[in-house]
Amino acid sequence: MLSSEAINLRITELLKERNISVVYKLSYLAGISNSIINDFRRDKVKEPSISSLIHICEGFDISLKEFFDSPYFTDVEAVDRTEKKDNKVV
Repeated sequence: MLSSEAINLRITELLKERNISVVYKLSYLAGISNSIINDFRRDKVKEPSISSLIHICEGFDISLKEFFDSPYFTDVEAVDRTEKKDNKVV
């Protein structure tokens, strides 16, 4: 699984665990725009910044370590650099 897919699944899982049905609420708690979170969830962000992830973790009131402590990240793979150039996600 690609890292972006794992991050999306983890965000979705945490939203369900905390009964947050509106992304706007998470964006408010995290202090970032809801478009950033929506881009994560729509798989538009292939290599998210640590800063954005830290904000999301703050919104969930968890540490970065807790965020990545999930089976989703067991066999995670990075985005292939060649693939990124072809898809213009550079």
